[in-house]
Amino acid sequence: MSVRAKFRCHFIQKADDDSHRTIHMSPVTADTEENKTWSKYTPGGQLTMHVSNPAAFDQFEQGKEYYIDIQPAL
Repeated sequence: MSVRAKFRCHFIQKADDDSHRTIHMSPVTADTEENKTWSKYTPGGQLTMHVSNPAAFDQFEQGKEYYIDIQPAL
C-alpha cells in the first residue's frame, strides 16, 4: 500500500557556502476531497530535508505544493 500526501514548501534555507539547501515543508490542510484521501482530519506534521545535489535542490520553490508518495522500500 502507498500513501500520497501533499506538502507545501514554506522555507528554503541556503548554506553560507551555497553547497546545500534545507527544505522546510508542512502538510496542506485545505478541506478538499484530494487532501481527505490521506488525512481524515486536519493533518499535522513537518518535513525537513537537507539536500546537497544542486539538480535536486533547484526543484523546490518556496510557496509551491508538492506530492509526497510513501511506500515500503523493498
